[in-house]
Amino acid sequence: MALHNLQKAENSTFKKKRVGRGQGSGMGKTASRGANGQKSRTGYSKKRGFEGGQQPLQRRLPKVGFTTKIVKPYVININKVTKIAELEEITLENIKKVHKIQNSVKKVKLIGVGAKELRAKIKDESVVTSGK
Repeated sequence: MALHNLQKAENSTFKKKRVGRGQGSGMGKTASRGANGQKSRTGYSKKRGFEGGQQPLQRRLPKVGFTTKIVKPYVININKVTKIAELEEITLENIKKVHKIQNSVKKVKLIGVGAKELRAKIKDESVVTSGK
């Protein structure tokens, strides 16, 4: 049975640096942390994105990247657009013929005095009136 030389490889281990053990060690007083400042204090940990008190980049830039999926209706006051009240059937297509609306509009809400009375004429789910 051969005996092996069980020694660690050269320069594979290091002695632990013992800081704050007197000036003679070369790592006393400030314990190799330099002079004053945040980094020299115990418990220091820098937050992600911290820029030394300057407003961080992620807070300086505008917020982007969210669009709501809730479609808000295009509101029409029937007191101002009286032609809608005169229609026999109120649908989104008929309203577009009478009143200039963009093609991207998917919902219309009719408001104003007398909007509730038009409920019987409405034949389209995309057209609603104010009130219950």
